Amino acid sequence: MYRFDTTDQAISKLEDSISFELKDVINLEFLQRFLDAFGGAVGVAGLGTDKEGTPITNPTNFTDFCMNLNRGCEKGLARCKKSDAFGGAESARTGKPAVYFCENGLMDFGAPIIVNGQQMGSILGGQVLADQPDPDKFIQIAKNIGVDPDEYLEALAKVPILPESQIKAAADLLYIVATEISNMGYEKLLLSKMFHTLDDHIQEAMATLEELTASASDVTENQIKLTSEIQTVSHVSEQIDDVIGSISVIANQTKMLGLNATIEAARAKEAGLGFGVVAREIQKLSERSNETVTKVKSFTSQIKNSVDHTNAMGNATLNVTKEQELAIRRIAEMLGAITDMTHDLSQILK
Repeated sequence: MYRFDTTDQAISKLEDSISFELKDVINLEFLQRFLDAFGGAVGVAGLGTDKEGTPITNPTNFTDFCMNLNRGCEKGLARCKKSDAFGGAESARTGKPAVYFCENGLMDFGAPIIVNGQQMGSILGGQVLADQPDPDKFIQIAKNIGVDPDEYLEALAKVPILPESQIKAAADLLYIVATEISNMGYEKLLLSKMFHTLDDHIQEAMATLEELTASASDVTENQIKLTSEIQTVSHVSEQIDDVIGSISVIANQTKMLGLNATIEAARAKEAGLGFGVVAREIQKLSERSNETVTKVKSFTSQIKNSVDHTNAMGNATLNVTKEQELAIRRIAEMLGAITDMTHDLSQILK
């Protein structure tokens, strides 16, 4: 017997079969606009990456201090990449936003994007100071990465100063929003896959129903033919009864002729002996004919009863097959309506 999966089992199997990337569950254009608006409102930089750390958005609100000076030189870029990797790894390890200081002295954060319990990417950002910077410290950093200290301090002066608590709150908010949006996108992807799977099953069911409808039509047609043949047999049986009736009349008449011939033979005495023998045989033949007629009538009566019973059963079967054919057609119509609805829903999910 075929065993249907429960809803939870079906969803679990579907989830196991789905392979997706972050861009499949989150609108990157929306994410870009969100990061731009958030960065402009809060004063922090932001960048979306996939789970390998590859950027999936353009840099948002990046400072000249970071973009032109730190990332603009080989040593500074290496230090930035190392810090970004730490932020992504730390958020992946804890499954929560991580706030930290990069190797070039700014406060950054890494907020994981969790989809269906898995980290599918991160939002990296920050590029702010937690308090007033120590010039000597940043002059030393400038020398270490090989950039002009005065230009370095001039760019540093434009970096926003935000309390660490505000940066943590910003990281938490980005984490909540990005993860929630991604999970909504995942649910949408899952529903879309479910609709496609449902549509495939419905199409298979409709194909099967079409075959059943054709078979039911054939059964109905054959049953109609069988009923017609049964009626023909019944008519032939009635004709046999008529013939037997005629035979019975002839047998009775023959019997009377034989009786008369016997009487006449008796009157003729010796001259009618031979004729008397023939007359008696005619009487015996008449009696056997009547016996045969009686037996045949019994047989034809049984045939008629059987035919009537078969005809009744055939009519009942014909009614059932017609009802089944109509039921199958109604089911096919309902499946067609479900197919239209799943198509409409899949269009809404796009």
